[in-house]
Amino acid sequence: MPALRASRSLLALALAAAVAGCATAPAANDMGSAAPAAAATASKSDSAKAKRLQALYDQYWEEVLQLNPIQATFQGDPRYNDQLPNVYSAEYREKSRAFTQRWLDTVQAVGDEGLTGQDLLSYQIFVRDAKNSLESEKFPGWMMPINQMGSLPTLAVQFGSGTGPQPFKTVKDYENWLARAGKLPELFDTAIANMREGMKAGVVQPRALMVKVVPQLDALIKDKPEQTLFWGPIENMPKEFSEADRKRLTAAYRDVIAKQLMPAYRELRTFIQKDYLPATRQSVGVDKLPDGKQWYAFNARNSTTTDMTPEQIHELGLSEVARIHGEIRKVMEQVGFKGSLQDFFKFMQNDPRFSFKNEEDLLTQYRALEAKVNEKVSEQFSLIPKAPFEIRPVEAFRAKSAAGGEYRSPSEDGTRPGIFYVNTYDLPTRKTWDAEDLYLHEAIPGHHFQIALQQELTNLPKFRRFGGETAFAEGWGLYAESLGKDLGLYTDPYNYFGYLQNELWRAIRLVTDTGLHSKDWTRDQVIKYMLDNSAESETQATAEAERYIAWPGQALAYKIGELKIQELRERAERELGDKFDVREFHAEVLKDGAVPLEILEGKIDRWIARRKA
Repeated sequence: MPALRASRSLLALALAAAVAGCATAPAANDMGSAAPAAAATASKSDSAKAKRLQALYDQYWEEVLQLNPIQATFQGDPRYNDQLPNVYSAEYREKSRAFTQRWLDTVQAVGDEGLTGQDLLSYQIFVRDAKNSLESEKFPGWMMPINQMGSLPTLAVQFGSGTGPQPFKTVKDYENWLARAGKLPELFDTAIANMREGMKAGVVQPRALMVKVVPQLDALIKDKPEQTLFWGPIENMPKEFSEADRKRLTAAYRDVIAKQLMPAYRELRTFIQKDYLPATRQSVGVDKLPDGKQWYAFNARNSTTTDMTPEQIHELGLSEVARIHGEIRKVMEQVGFKGSLQDFFKFMQNDPRFSFKNEEDLLTQYRALEAKVNEKVSEQFSLIPKAPFEIRPVEAFRAKSAAGGEYRSPSEDGTRPGIFYVNTYDLPTRKTWDAEDLYLHEAIPGHHFQIALQQELTNLPKFRRFGGETAFAEGWGLYAESLGKDLGLYTDPYNYFGYLQNELWRAIRLVTDTGLHSKDWTRDQVIKYMLDNSAESETQATAEAERYIAWPGQALAYKIGELKIQELRERAERELGDKFDVREFHAEVLKDGAVPLEILEGKIDRWIARRKA
């Protein structure tokens, strides 16, 4: 998943409340479907209402950034880079709830009558996202603020190390982080208090996750400030700073790290080791928590933007696993492999020809894919983002629990590129056959195209430009992998196997996520299913299983979204015949940003109708 989406949700609670849900399908009076006279008549009244709503959306987003300064920093807006509200506090949660309710009431008071096109789409997304956010507050996720996948301690390091969204270019930038860092101990204390509330209420993390958090904290806690990752900005201080500023900032950073940050990290580590771990649960499914079955069903609807039940998703996953196994057997025949499917999985994992020599070799091969894909990308796409992107290794302190690859979006002002993070941890488990499909998913034409293009759609309200629908975004990423042959990749059958393996992996997620949270599957049972049915390493299978435990339902979005986009493409090809243009199809999918799947289907159907006319 894009790292931005995961990290952002940790602190920007009100933002997540406002833009993380699903939306209803557009009404039939979308632009292009009304009779000319009716459209002309409606346009006058629509224009007034649309302008009023646009002004409200602009005001809303300004208030979002004030309430969520971390979101502003991610976005590249520097106005609030020194601010960090206590988002874990009950007062902040109530403020966020009231904020969402107020804006829902305000927008609904305007109503959607007479709206068409983008205006109607924006209204529907806003309303359903807000309602979804309010519904989510029934479930006490605030009692479990820390897990191994991402939480305040690791997010703080990403911001304060000088390699993340927080800028360190000017003296003011350095002072901004000092102000923000000074507020972190209060958040740590509140997170601990919330976990204590969870211990009383029986809402605690599985032990399998929290045992991974302790070594993560150990890796961050150092005796000397100079040994910490927070010292990075001092080591890389711009040369143009005056000597007085250099001395002052160095002393201030040493002081805040030694006297505030490290004590807060040590206190959290002690609490988790001595108090929280003994109170954690042996079960892993969220359905084992109070109201857990309803919680998971909500997460499944929210993640997929569909009304599919966990049982329906589980059965779909089983059928997709069987189908993709059949495709892999065709590859086995092509390369002349003799043996069972499981034998082939072991061969793909263990044969030394599929290993990288070292970390630099891995990064070099990934970087070489950019030029290769760019040679043919214009044959498939007419919409190309302006923002550049970079490939970087995942930082060592979080690599053990991180995914194989992840994407972080560029800043709005263009000063920070989109970043494709490649995990080089446990190098023998990173395979050459996995490179092409992972690049397509995370970089071009996957997340970088979709997310960077969305941010460049300046005609859209900012809640859509900088929000997201996981089923669309991750569905697009997986769909992008299917374009490999059209983009000059997958010429080696083993690399094509890599694509099938990753499609299989997303199908397995449907089975295992629902298994964990609705069918009493254990962590070990999930890992065994993964190893029996795919070419995934035990390292990756373990990390993925624990990811699904930490983020119930999130992993369902990928395959559900991809299947919908594939279905819509097949429908367009079938109905348009010679009139089908893949560049136009991709533009139609991407031009409105991430939308719920039902809205995507409606707008593609209308595009097909217009093309047929």
